[in-house]
Amino acid sequence: MTIEGHHLIGFESLAGSPDDRGISAVNPASGEPIAPQYPLAGQDEVERACQLAEDAFLTYRRLPLVERAAFLEAIADNIEALGDTLTERAMAETGLPKARLEGERGRTCGQLRLFAEVLRSGDYLGIRIEDALPDRAPMPRPSLAQQQIPMGPVTVFGASNFPLAFSVAGGDTAAALAAGCSVIVKAHSAHPGTSELVGRAVQQAAKSLNMPEGVFSLLYGSGNELGQALVKDPRIQAVGFTGSRNGGTALLRTAQARPQPIPVYAEMSSINPVLLLPQHLEANAEALGDAFVASLTMGAGQFCTNPGLVLALSGTALERFVEQAGTVVRDASSQLMLTPGIHAAYHQGVARLKEQTNVTLVAQGKGNNELACPCQPHLFRTTADAFIGNAELHDEVFGSCALVVECESVAQMQQVLTALEGQLTATVHLEEADYELADKLLPLLERRAGRILFNGWPTGVEVCHSMVHGGPWPSTSDSRTTSVGSAAIQRFLRPVCYQALPEQLAPDSLKANNPLDLPRQVNGKR
Repeated sequence: MTIEGHHLIGFESLAGSPDDRGISAVNPASGEPIAPQYPLAGQDEVERACQLAEDAFLTYRRLPLVERAAFLEAIADNIEALGDTLTERAMAETGLPKARLEGERGRTCGQLRLFAEVLRSGDYLGIRIEDALPDRAPMPRPSLAQQQIPMGPVTVFGASNFPLAFSVAGGDTAAALAAGCSVIVKAHSAHPGTSELVGRAVQQAAKSLNMPEGVFSLLYGSGNELGQALVKDPRIQAVGFTGSRNGGTALLRTAQARPQPIPVYAEMSSINPVLLLPQHLEANAEALGDAFVASLTMGAGQFCTNPGLVLALSGTALERFVEQAGTVVRDASSQLMLTPGIHAAYHQGVARLKEQTNVTLVAQGKGNNELACPCQPHLFRTTADAFIGNAELHDEVFGSCALVVECESVAQMQQVLTALEGQLTATVHLEEADYELADKLLPLLERRAGRILFNGWPTGVEVCHSMVHGGPWPSTSDSRTTSVGSAAIQRFLRPVCYQALPEQLAPDSLKANNPLDLPRQVNGKR
């Protein structure tokens, strides 16, 4: 499969308008551009993609569940068939190692196949049926049936830090296609070639299985012009986004200003607090320091679940932890960051922390002037009072940078947790002697985070049925949802109730004899 530098609109591969300025990937190690140049989608491309998506949705949403499942599996097969062509291109565009990208490709294909299983089970439809009660007094009851239906065409924004698992055929796309929605992806400009290869794998699967043209399109654009145009289009009914808080809130404003507002499922910002409870810290300070820095520096800290905040009670155990963590940070080498933009934002965030009063630099890692976009790890510390009183200390620094907050009492730790914004994760390190304290803190953590870990580290997200990758604002724009795991399909569905539905008009999912053998609740019983 070749890279041509084209938009993929429906079943077509288009070079774009001749006056397009274009974008190119940049090798983050050398700073050199990578061919080819990609055209910027204009209004003609947006119009074409959106109309095809609308037309395709009308057919695609009514396809049998087994056919949609086969489509998702065919996409996974095609992505795997790309082999080293895909990983080598992604390595050049992101600087990520081959093993990491191969693992991410496995996760991407695993997500697609998980949603195929969800479709075949049919449980996601949430079917509820109430039989008619014509003889009920004083008022008879008509028959009632409820099921979830797809919302409509969806726009997905590719993420910078996961060129496969959160990009063209990543979790948002997989969930939307599984739900029965057509999808238009805005490729991330940091890895356009990787995006095209995966996009062609999706397009090829759609063609080979006779999916309606327009079920998938892939457009390129820099800045916010293309994204705004897609979100404004009246045919788009939902948005999936992973990126900065500024980018996510801009899309939210646009979506809410439409004549018909639509949901934006945006993952935006999280510093993922880690609580070191006193008994466990006393017994394991040095080991915790080692493990914490390993999590902090993994992948240059370019994970949305990177542990950027540590809370602990003051004392000798905390000092031992800080000393050990500082030693490991000082020995840590700089790693390559994904893009020049991420690199610049990281250094701006570190510079802001260095300028803050009541913030002390504990340690910084080894520099590397040979890399165009290096991430030099940093560890800072401050007091609980300083943290509570300075909102700038709550901001995410995307990369291997963390802040240790020293609390004088349990009450002060509770105050810090109360002052925190919403988070994707919160982690508690404890042993049985800490359970009573943990029980006091857990209600606060439940209000602040979508996933609460015990004696582990937040980097790494399992794709499964029970995972929650979401949380209160600003970690995500809708705390009721998840972007990872089978429950992600719910973001692109809405319930419909059918009253006195004639059997001849009922879809197979609601027919009286249940020909699809779907799980259903009938008259309040399963």
